[in-house]
Amino acid sequence: MGVEEVLKRKTGVIVGEDVYNLFKYAQKHNFAIPAINVTSSSTVVAALEAASDKKSPIILQMSQGGAAYFCGKGRDNKEQKASIAGAVAGAHYIRSVAPAYDIPVVLHTDHCAKKLLPWLDGMLKEDKEYFKKNKEPLFSSHMIDLSEESVKENLDTTEHYMREAAGMNQFLEMEIGITGGEEDGVNNEDVEDSSLYTQPEDIHRIYERLSAISPYFTIAAGFGNVHGVYKPGNVRLRPELLRDHQAYVKKHENTKDDKPVFLVFHGGSGSDVKDFQEAISYGVVKVNLDTDLQYAYLTGIRDYILKKKDYLMHQVGNPDGADKPNKKYYDPRVWVREGELTMKERVKKGLDDFNTKDKVSMPSA
Repeated sequence: MGVEEVLKRKTGVIVGEDVYNLFKYAQKHNFAIPAINVTSSSTVVAALEAASDKKSPIILQMSQGGAAYFCGKGRDNKEQKASIAGAVAGAHYIRSVAPAYDIPVVLHTDHCAKKLLPWLDGMLKEDKEYFKKNKEPLFSSHMIDLSEESVKENLDTTEHYMREAAGMNQFLEMEIGITGGEEDGVNNEDVEDSSLYTQPEDIHRIYERLSAISPYFTIAAGFGNVHGVYKPGNVRLRPELLRDHQAYVKKHENTKDDKPVFLVFHGGSGSDVKDFQEAISYGVVKVNLDTDLQYAYLTGIRDYILKKKDYLMHQVGNPDGADKPNKKYYDPRVWVREGELTMKERVKKGLDDFNTKDKVSMPSA
């Protein structure tokens, strides 16, 4: 048996207690679940195929910009309407197709800074409507990221949203300590290095306040993480800080569990496998992957276009003859699929690196 032994719902989108049990199982068995940023049905398919092939659970997440793209790049996003509509549409799509892949899927939304809170409010409204009909929220979890605000404002606002989520047995991810670099319009490239490292006292304070409301939360703690890809040596990760956070919370809360906190690794693209695995050993259950996957998706399409260039210049006429049709070369289902395949392979690498593979017992054919 695999992870499904601790899950009530074995395949498709899981919520509440199942997400909690998945994360505890991951900590016990020393693996983390990749969180894949998806922006379209195509990127969803690439991630689900990889996870199914590797017999792994997966987290699919949408950023505010990715959700707007899911709605349509040409739509006006005033009052976050396109981002709300795209996130909801993406969620329903993922819920519809995920069971076909025979794996458990966590449906999540990524960084929500203070200026983007109307996006989160709109999604929570949809969650509540879905909950009325289905006794569970539309999304498994959301992320609120007020790491750029004061610690007090971060905690007070996060606590407010934790209460909203708790009423639906929904997970909430929060961030304390800034992740450097730039992602999806949020630029932290010039922050002080000290801001990239979270202190154990802050982790304990968060744990105290949120656990009094619900056990369904994760913490993205800064330990030198940076979004994007940088030259080796430019980023100094200190995964051992995560070990210290766990020990501090265990001591002050007198828990039996050596890993009382569900930790999240942001800014994972370009990191060494040893950094991933050390962080996972200290209780990281979720690792975000985005930048590397964007490039992987491009490479399949790029290489196809370069290889088939002479078959793509006209609808009719190619090196095989002036009257030869080219439809089978320019059909989007052909060249988009090439991007899915290269992205799929990069997701598989993440599943290997994070020890996630073979954690699901697949049904017999």
